[in-house]
Amino acid sequence: MKKIILYAEPYQALARSIAGLNGYKIGEIQRKTFPDGERYMRIKTDVRDRKVVLIGGAYDDHATMETFDLGCGLVHNGAKQLQIILPYLGYSTMERAVKYGEVVTAKNRARLFSSIPPAAYGNTFFAVDLHTGGLPHYFEGGTNLFHIYAKKVIMQAASQLRGNDFVLASTDAGRAKWVESLANDMGVPASFVFKRRLSGSETAVSAVSAQVDDRHVIIYDDMIRTGGSLIGAARAYKEAGAKTICAICTHGVFPNGALERIQQSKVIEAIICTDSHPQALHLKSLHPNYLDVLSLDTVIATALKTK
Repeated sequence: MKKIILYAEPYQALARSIAGLNGYKIGEIQRKTFPDGERYMRIKTDVRDRKVVLIGGAYDDHATMETFDLGCGLVHNGAKQLQIILPYLGYSTMERAVKYGEVVTAKNRARLFSSIPPAAYGNTFFAVDLHTGGLPHYFEGGTNLFHIYAKKVIMQAASQLRGNDFVLASTDAGRAKWVESLANDMGVPASFVFKRRLSGSETAVSAVSAQVDDRHVIIYDDMIRTGGSLIGAARAYKEAGAKTICAICTHGVFPNGALERIQQSKVIEAIICTDSHPQALHLKSLHPNYLDVLSLDTVIATALKTK
């Protein structure tokens, strides 16, 4: 029997593409909202004794609770195996407590997902390019989280932007190892910037690690949110002589006008991200000449085949 794939509404295109690649049957969910804001969902596809894939959201509290509710509903209705894809697992900013009293939200969300009742053949989660490598260890009770790496998509994006004539750069030394690994795979030089902290909220670039003079530079980061670090690093590379600067990220979050601010800085010529966050496709429709979005369908479909 074919696996059934269901999805949170923002991931419809991604789910349908994965279904086509892996030969899955598309499931149906009925949704409506009551006048008081309460959400109604009904899984219309019969999932009894079937293996089920759910492409779920974890990019905000509403999406997280929808994924949790659907996961519970699928198991309650007899799914024998449940695989939940979280293209973007949010809450990674608070993955550990630094000050007394701080709430470790990432751990609490992992506990929430872990509390979905187990299907007969188990529950498995998949997340793409996690911001913090320790997040899988927060999942409890025999629930596994597998880390999917989007390296092939990132390499495709870099080739699309500059072929093989560029320096791959990072926003800071903290991402240097991952950028160096990508650069080695692509056969290009790697660079990163050194920062020094001026205050609790300000940093300044003090040095650039590699020769970028008269070179095309592509900055990679796993996610772009406000874009402050990206703009700061891009200006440092520009001052060091970079000919052009573009950016690639896996997760294009871009809250509250962030993409517009990055574009207005005039130091980043173009950005490519993936469809892991629903905001990315929306912004692409508004800025088609500045932002491009590549699909994670192939890397997710491949991961599902191997588990």
